[in-house]
Amino acid sequence: MSKAVLLNEKFETNGNAELPASYETINSHNLYLYVKSYLASLRSNTARAKTRAEVSGGGKKPKAQKGSGGARWGSMRSPLFVGGGSIFGPKERNYTQKINKKQKALALRFALNAHAQKGSLFVVDSVSVESGKTKDAVAIISKLNQRSTLVVVDLLDEKTYLAFRNVPNCYVVEKQELNAYWMSVFHSVLMEKAVFDSLTGEK
Repeated sequence: MSKAVLLNEKFETNGNAELPASYETINSHNLYLYVKSYLASLRSNTARAKTRAEVSGGGKKPKAQKGSGGARWGSMRSPLFVGGGSIFGPKERNYTQKINKKQKALALRFALNAHAQKGSLFVVDSVSVESGKTKDAVAIISKLNQRSTLVVVDLLDEKTYLAFRNVPNCYVVEKQELNAYWMSVFHSVLMEKAVFDSLTGEK
């Protein structure tokens, strides 16, 4: 069974907390679908090219229909000429990909369990930096000895936000902001126990 690493107030290892056994049976495809949907929603959707009907100019026939020995030129707005319209150019489109609420929940649980399996899910009673100093936040993260860390708190106060704001390879989110994408892109997760209990509580 997957286990999270419990930390004491000094952010030192102080035991383990088991995740529900049902988390190990979740299909990884749920995480794939969620990440795919999340990244699709971030696309700017600004690519757009004009067709020959939308570019300016082209009111006069460029040359006579016959007599030149060459092909017929009907309009300078043709895609064959520089400055002409595009053939099958990009248009505005909706990139949104639907995903069910149940799949979102399963994706988050799978990501949580994946971190627990590799020993990169850390749980502590509270993550708070009352001084608001970056060096104190760095001291917390350095004890985990991880490449990058996602910090998940129940409620984020201003001092803690200021402390973690400039820490490299680290990001702080509140419980309601947490999603499977954020869980999957970081190499480790530091989570307050209140958040962990709410995520793993059996319903």
